[in-house]
Formats: sequence, C-alpha cells, structure tokens
Amino acid sequence: MNKTRAAITGIGAYLPEYVLDNFELAKMVDTSDEWIMTRIGIKERRILKGENKGTSDLAVEAIKELLVKTNNTPQDIELLICATVTPDMQFPATANIICDKLGITDAFSFDVSAACSGFLFALETAAQYIQTGKVKKAIVVGAEKMSSVIDYTDRNTCPIFGDGAAAVLLEPTEEEVGIIDSILKVDGQGVKYLHLKAGGSVKPASHQTIEDKEHYVYQEGQPVFKFAVTKMSDTSVEMMERHKLSADDIAYLVPHQANLRIIEATARRMGLDKNKVMINIEKYGNTTAATIPLCLYEWEKKLKKGDNLILSAFGAGFTWGAIYLKWAYNS
Repeated sequence: MNKTRAAITGIGAYLPEYVLDNFELAKMVDTSDEWIMTRIGIKERRILKGENKGTSDLAVEAIKELLVKTNNTPQDIELLICATVTPDMQFPATANIICDKLGITDAFSFDVSAACSGFLFALETAAQYIQTGKVKKAIVVGAEKMSSVIDYTDRNTCPIFGDGAAAVLLEPTEEEVGIIDSILKVDGQGVKYLHLKAGGSVKPASHQTIEDKEHYVYQEGQPVFKFAVTKMSDTSVEMMERHKLSADDIAYLVPHQANLRIIEATARRMGLDKNKVMINIEKYGNTTAATIPLCLYEWEKKLKKGDNLILSAFGAGFTWGAIYLKWAYNS
C-alpha cells in the first residue's frame, strides 16, 4: 500500500495595489534607494490601504482566487490554517474571520504564529491532518499586514517589510509527489533580537507603550542576519544530505525573502546557481509568512510535476526550518 502524502494542488495570491518604492520611502525617513538595495535588495513593497482593512482581507482575496483555480467551493474545505503575526485582533483567530468572510462553514480553523517561518510550520501541520486521513482538503494561507506594526521613522526596519497574502490547497495523494520531509526548529533565546515589545499579556497596551513606540517591530539586524544565514543554510543542506539530493536534483530553492544576501548565502551553501533560486524580494519586500507561497505563486507556470523543491525560512523566535516537497502538477 502506497503512503499517503499531502500535495499542493493549487495556489492563489493577493497583493495590495499601493506600491511604496524606495524613493517615496526616502521622503519619509533618512534612507535612499542605493542604501536599501545594497543592504537588503528591496526596490518596492505593497501596502494595504483603507479603513478597517486587515490581514483577513488580504487572505480572503488570495483564497478566492485559489478556490476558482481549483474548482472548489467554500463548503469543500475542511481545514484552514492562517500563518500570521499580524492578526486582525488578538482573538478570535484571523483564520476564523477568514472562514466567515468566505462562507467556509463546514471546517475548523486556527492561526499559527511562527513569524517568517509561519508558512512552513502551518504547511507541515496541515500535512499531518491530510496524511492521517482526518481531512481531504486543507487550505494554508500566509498573510501579513506588516505595515500595521512598522515604524516609518525607523530606517532600520521600515524598508524591509510589505503586505501580501498567498494560499495553497493541500490534498491527499498516493503518488510520489507532495510533502516528503520537514526539519523545523526553534530557539527562544532569539527573542531579544527580534520582537514586538508591547501589546501582549506581559506588557499590555498603555499610553506609555504607545508613546515609547513599543507596538512596532524591534530588530537588531546583525545578530538576526548571522543566525538566519547559518540556520537557513544548515537545514537546507541537511535536507539535501538526508535525501541524497545533489544541486542537479533540485529544481528550485524557495527561500524566505528577508534579505537578498541571506538568500544568496543559502544558495551558495547548497551549490545552486541563481537561476534555481526563487527571488522576488525586490518587488514585494519581506511579507513574513507570505513570502514563500508568493514565490510559488509567481513560479507556478514554470514548475513541472515531480520537481524537487526545498522551502527554507528563518524568523523571529527564533524559528527556522526547511521542507522538501515534490511538485504535484503541471500548470
């Protein structure tokens, strides 16, 4: 009897219309296009505008496209997981709000908060439900309104992040495709280098926390960069070694889009040419949990059934990991 695996059978995405490029950003904070491109590799990012618009609105649009592309209705979906660190509100889960907006009424849903590794953590979680036969159709959406937690007077963080969402459908298969393996790790000691200080139970919102700008992303760039290069590279290479994959065997590395130099360092460790690395950071910046599925969305038409992909990420927590999957369909 063949093993049941979870396979990605479709993908949808949504990016806000408003484009914030480096030249406009330079009017807001002491920075320049050259400074940002040299250090991070980002030219522009998308920003969600409008009253009462949140992460769920981004996710809903991505999932609408996904449902159309895969010929599914909201009632076909049995599980929805939203990977996000910018939920609509502290509770209920943004996943629940997404289900309500889409009319998904015969499913259970919840959020996964693992920062930039969130999509990988959520994908592996959903895969377990598929592999055990608990559900037949699961949606995993990475969605972030990072602009809601960014201080646009902080030159160290505001050039990095953007808004966006992308969603995949997971279904069972007995073919030699789908999610093959995962390596997922955390190290809580990294909290001091990358976090959002206030708004949780330890430091609830107050006039003082607002005045002190403690509801924005705080990052110490050098330690985060060093850890990210090491951990993304280590897990990606470990995955190759575990499955005896050479650089020739891999169709694409699908890396989290945090920093172009981190992506290039990971590819070098894996022995991959640049044409085997999905990179769109220049256009969208770091959309946190949405970066990896946004890459899959953009490269979907280039992917062929059976292609070996390594998905790799690193995020606040610290969280990091890699997933090895074989692409399940031809577009």
